Parts: sequence; C-alpha cells; structure tokens
Amino acid sequence: MKVGVCSIKFYVHGNHSLKGKRRIIRTIKDRVKNKFNISIAEVGNQDIWQNIQLGIAAVHSDGPYLEGQLQQVVHFIDNMHLAEMTNHEIQVIHLGKEPF
Repeated sequence: MKVGVCSIKFYVHGNHSLKGKRRIIRTIKDRVKNKFNISIAEVGNQDIWQNIQLGIAAVHSDGPYLEGQLQQVVHFIDNMHLAEMTNHEIQVIHLGKEPF
C-alpha cells in the first residue's frame, strides 16, 4: 500500500479577516473534492489571516500514479488563482511488505 501526502502553503494578498480566509479554503476544498477522489484539510496557520496551509492525502497501490495525481491536484489548485502558492511538498510513503 502506498500513501501519497502533500503539504501546500499559500499567502493570501489583501485579506483582513479569518472569514475571508475560510471562504478561500472552503472554495479550494470543495473544488478539489469534486474533481479528485482525495482527502484535503487545513493543517496549519489556522489563526493567521494571510497564511493557509493545506494537507492532502490519497491511498493507492501504485506510487508513481499517486505522485502524478498529487501533482495534478497542486496544478489544479494553483490555477484557481485564489491565493499565491508559496511552497508545496509531495511525498509517497510505502507501507507494508511488497508482494513477492
């Protein structure tokens, strides 16, 4: 079993409230969930108005497929132009024994 995880950090220009930040996060989460079969959640910087950190996770038997899917998610979110993506990191973790 392979688990693909991704951390994405954003900076939101011109935002002055948590309400505005939550609206952006909800929009990103809803669109990603509708397009991809993937889990997404806010995982950091929850009380800072201008910063967003999202965590994304997926499970599959094929590591390269997971990495490609997470790259597609990153590009999809970046093309929304809701916030400036400042950093992203993708990692595929191998769990359990490989079949013989």
